[in-house]
Amino acid sequence: MPETKESSKTSSSFIAQLTDAIRGTEADYTKISIKKAVFLLAVPMILELVMESTFALVDIYFVGKLGSSAVATVGLTETYLFILYSISMGLATAVTAIIARRTGEKNTEEAGETAIQSIILGIIASVPFAIAGIFYAKELLALMGADQWALEHGYRYTQWMLGGNFVIMLLFILNAIFRGAGDAAVAMKILWISNIINIILDPVFIFGFAFIPSYGIEGAAIATNIGRSTGVILQIWILFKGSKHIQAKISEIRWNAKIMWNIFRTSIGGIGQMFVGMSSWIFLMRILADTGSEAVAGSTIALRIMLFTLMPAWGLSNAAATLVGQNLGAGKPDRAEAAVWRTGIYNMIFLIAVSTVYFFFNESLMKMFTDDKTIIDIGSSWLQILSYAYFIYGWWMVSAQAFNGSGDTRTPTLINIVFFWMIQIPLSYYLALDLNWQYLGVYWGVFISETSVGIFTLWLFTRGKWKNVKV
Repeated sequence: MPETKESSKTSSSFIAQLTDAIRGTEADYTKISIKKAVFLLAVPMILELVMESTFALVDIYFVGKLGSSAVATVGLTETYLFILYSISMGLATAVTAIIARRTGEKNTEEAGETAIQSIILGIIASVPFAIAGIFYAKELLALMGADQWALEHGYRYTQWMLGGNFVIMLLFILNAIFRGAGDAAVAMKILWISNIINIILDPVFIFGFAFIPSYGIEGAAIATNIGRSTGVILQIWILFKGSKHIQAKISEIRWNAKIMWNIFRTSIGGIGQMFVGMSSWIFLMRILADTGSEAVAGSTIALRIMLFTLMPAWGLSNAAATLVGQNLGAGKPDRAEAAVWRTGIYNMIFLIAVSTVYFFFNESLMKMFTDDKTIIDIGSSWLQILSYAYFIYGWWMVSAQAFNGSGDTRTPTLINIVFFWMIQIPLSYYLALDLNWQYLGVYWGVFISETSVGIFTLWLFTRGKWKNVKV
């Protein structure tokens, strides 16, 4: 009987914490237990990212019905979106670090001002991508080696995705604001609403329904823009209305050079590290394009699967970044370090489980999105290669986010330059084309470089210099 009561008490406590995590709480993450703080922050971050990646899988599922060229078009467009992501994620990294630090310092007024300045900066950064996408979509696809179908039919997808990129930019930045403040539940709920709209509208605009005509691959982009725009509008409304940890004021909507410069200065490293990582994928996709559209299609599907399974690990890593920033702001560096080690262990355990699935069920995962045997064989080979050391990705993500959460975005940038530009790209090219390993050369190049970067970043984290960064 005592065991039953204890078990019931534990179960009730877990349910209560899970409810708080999803609903949102006013807890001070610099004072509650580290385990509870990680849980309250990580759960909504994981659910947020899982929904985002679920949409990515649903999107590629419907696009896959249009053929391998349509899937390849999505993959090639994403190579340019990766550059956009590098900027938006770099800005988001800086925004999370600064707002987390201000929140830890209990400086709520400057946290709100920082939120407004980051939105202004994000809008400015989105303009060049919109111009390039609207007017030069065909040229951009041709540059990446797109086939004739993509140039004749798929370019409208590229126009929509790049032309409406400001919603992507603002979605990243606004969610970073809420995460940094400790309002991860807000970011989660917005992403769920946004992506549920995406999922519902995807088949409607791709294949047509009632009075809505069939737009084909263009329809996927239209649905995405509608869903994300809805999310941005809700985010802005909540930010000015006030969430549990942060509120912006309409009277503060003005140019603030000091805060803007602090965001820009801190984001340079974040943008740099993301740009290096994302741009390296552009080169890899270009190498894959030389081996055939099936290689691009198989890699695109495998990448979507990989990103989906990485979402819980990213959620934990983002939680670590928030805890590092807030605890450094509160003058508790040892507590910040302890939070990183705890989330790293959770990441490792989770990704070992994922590796097992990749090793034994790689073909089954690919068959969920295509029935083309060539594409299945190509994508499943990458998933199997990943399974050999996938858990190291978890340590890489959490240690890199520890640097970012402290405001030290420069160190991960330098690491990425060495391991992605100087190792990954040349090695993948050599293995794929010079040794004629084809797509397998790219996959092994990625495996070697990203396993190495994970081990090195974790070692550098243990030296502790990130604890002394000021933002």
